[in-house]
Amino acid sequence: MPTKNSVDHPRTYRLETVTEGQLQSLSDLLIDCVDGGASVSFMHPLSMDKALAFWRGVADSSARGERALLVAEDAAGIVGTVQVILDQPENQPHRADVAKMLVHRRARRQGLGEALMQAAEQVAREYGKTLLVLDTASDDAERLYARLGWQRCGVIPGYALFPNGEPCDTTYFYRSLNH
Repeated sequence: MPTKNSVDHPRTYRLETVTEGQLQSLSDLLIDCVDGGASVSFMHPLSMDKALAFWRGVADSSARGERALLVAEDAAGIVGTVQVILDQPENQPHRADVAKMLVHRRARRQGLGEALMQAAEQVAREYGKTLLVLDTASDDAERLYARLGWQRCGVIPGYALFPNGEPCDTTYFYRSLNH
């Protein structure tokens, strides 16, 4: 389900299986985001081995149908990704979590975050999900989520750390897909 196919514009699609080359590209993307200061569960410096291990786990989870892994790719390779965690407790079959929305620093401010989030919402709908939730370091991404109709629930001060070890606040959002 690619969204754009021209050489100049990245296309967004779901990875059903993940190749070694794609694992490498996803790892490069994650390292770039951590190097850029993104609070995405990893500390700086992030080793390639640790990044590859993370993405192998994601690929395995995706292969089991527990999550959907979406990517944005341009002529140079993968420049963005987001995950929809479909596997939820039995009393929450209507819900999915959106996680690890990453955009390479060289590709930011080009609409990739919005394209990835729209693709994530579409996948969630295809799986019958009516409620999405996410958390994000309290930063620029908040504006994107609010612009896309996500509702801000609140902020937990000092919830996580930036890659340099400084505390950062985390903001929680939800989005109803019923309308």
